[in-house]
Amino acid sequence: MPDQRYQLADLLYLMARLRDPQSGCPWDVQQDFHSIVPHTLEEAYEVADAIEREAWDELPGELGDLLFQVVYYAQFGKEQERFEFADVVDGIVRKLVRRHPHVFPDGDLRACHDGQTVARDEVSGQWQAIKAQERQEQGQDETTSILADVPLNMPAMTRAVKLQKKAARTGFDWSGPEPVLEKIHEELAEVQEALAGGSHQALEHEIGDLLFAVTNLARHAGIDPEQAVRSTNQRFSQRFSYIEQQVAQSGRQLQDCSLQELDTLWDEAKRLLANGGDE
Repeated sequence: MPDQRYQLADLLYLMARLRDPQSGCPWDVQQDFHSIVPHTLEEAYEVADAIEREAWDELPGELGDLLFQVVYYAQFGKEQERFEFADVVDGIVRKLVRRHPHVFPDGDLRACHDGQTVARDEVSGQWQAIKAQERQEQGQDETTSILADVPLNMPAMTRAVKLQKKAARTGFDWSGPEPVLEKIHEELAEVQEALAGGSHQALEHEIGDLLFAVTNLARHAGIDPEQAVRSTNQRFSQRFSYIEQQVAQSGRQLQDCSLQELDTLWDEAKRLLANGGDE
């Protein structure tokens, strides 16, 4: 039936077929929880990329690829009799109902809302209190660090922001962006000292401190540092590509050009590719 639209059940069936030891796909049969992780991260970045480019026609496909990763893990869990897709769905629905008492006051997904509004700060406070209660129920005592559940394999800047936010909830935070700027100047001076000192390890530490402080500034300014750097990477790529094109049209190689010539082309690229006052 050419007009038939496949449903989630079809995707789960497809996954089971791919993993069938006798008639499945040899590549899929060989995969496990660990081998799929890099693909999951890649698919998540491709979703983010499609959104940043506003490639809305590509987004359904990218989201499908990411959903397929969830189905993959659920199939592994089912095969090992640990959990299955229905447990994943049940778990997330229960958790979100529990963490949104202002929407589901009786803990009932289907119950009607009474129409009362709750302030955003109050919602955030409720969320954190409920998470703390969940940690206690999971056996995490008061000595467990509030930073313990921040994944180690997150992108470094994203993890820095998450660590900073969690610490800030205890009151351990700067009062605003101005003192963070002062901290950045302090860290930059320490980087200069480390450069003069010649110790690679010391320099690595000081540059790390500087980047962490810059990330803190971004957080206080309401900027996602990961997205900011991705945008900068994109602008750099566009401008450098312009330089490559101009040099190629002149019949030369980049290596044949002086740094001054390349800088001139860079400034030209900035003017031509500027958007939103980005000069």
